[in-house]
Amino acid sequence: MKSKLVTTEQAAEYIGGDDNPLKTNTLEGWRVQGIGPRYIKIGRLVRYRVEDLDTFLEAHTRQSTSQAGVRS
Repeated sequence: MKSKLVTTEQAAEYIGGDDNPLKTNTLEGWRVQGIGPRYIKIGRLVRYRVEDLDTFLEAHTRQSTSQAGVRS
């Protein structure tokens, strides 16, 4: 099954939501630091699999403010 790939702009909107999308430079910074969602690099193109974005969001889901954070 072929995975749907999205651009950095689309990934930022997906993660942040329509009302408050992330800035694309946030994702770019996360890529440099190795703390963001997994991505695919093809030449100069950067793409994200939607399922990798979902995995990233699930890993950062909390039920309380006292719950420990994820270390990337």
